[in-house]
Amino acid sequence: MSNNRGGSREGSGRKLKYNEPTKTVRVPVSKIIEIKNYLNEAEKQSFNDVASITLVDPTTLMHIPLASEKVAAGFPSPAQDYVDKTLDMNEHLIKNEAATFVVKVASLSMRDAGIEIDDELIVDRSIEAKHEDIVIALIDDEFTVKRLMIEGDHNHWLKAENPEYSDIHLKDGQEMVIWGVVTFVIKPFRKR
Repeated sequence: MSNNRGGSREGSGRKLKYNEPTKTVRVPVSKIIEIKNYLNEAEKQSFNDVASITLVDPTTLMHIPLASEKVAAGFPSPAQDYVDKTLDMNEHLIKNEAATFVVKVASLSMRDAGIEIDDELIVDRSIEAKHEDIVIALIDDEFTVKRLMIEGDHNHWLKAENPEYSDIHLKDGQEMVIWGVVTFVIKPFRKR
C-alpha cells in the first residue's frame, strides 16, 4: 500500500515569524505570560533590513585589467589573454560620489532577487526611483530593502522577494521615504 501524503510542497511548512530561526525551549510555568507578551511585542512588524550604512570614500585608485573580448560561460578562447585597457572600480560602481553609500543587508527578505544577509549594496541617493527598482526605504524610522511597486499616481508599495516575508502596504498615517536606489550588489561567490 503506497502512502501519498509525504513529501514537501512549495509554500508549505512554518513561516518565519520573527525574521530568524526559532528553537523550542522549556520555560518555567510562572514565566509563560511574560514570555508571550515579549514575543507579541517582537512580532509587531519591523522593517529594519539594514545592518549598516556607510558613505563611500573613493580615495583609492586601483586599475584592474579588463579583457577586450566578452567571455562566454563555456571554454575561453586562447586569444582572450590580451588585455586592452584597465577599469577603475570607483568609476564603474559610483556615478555620484557625494550621494553614494554602501548598505549592509540584515535580512533575507530579498533573497529571491539575489540579496542575502551581509551582502553589501551600492545605493545612489541621487537617482529617482522608478517602478520595480530595488530601493532602500524608510518607514516608521526603520530602513527596509524592497522592490518598489508603483500603481497609478498615489499607490506605492514595497514587494518582498521572498515568500516568507510580507509585502509592505502603507497603513493610514504611515509615511514612506525612498532613501536611495540600489545600483549594485557586492557579494562573494567564494567563502573564505
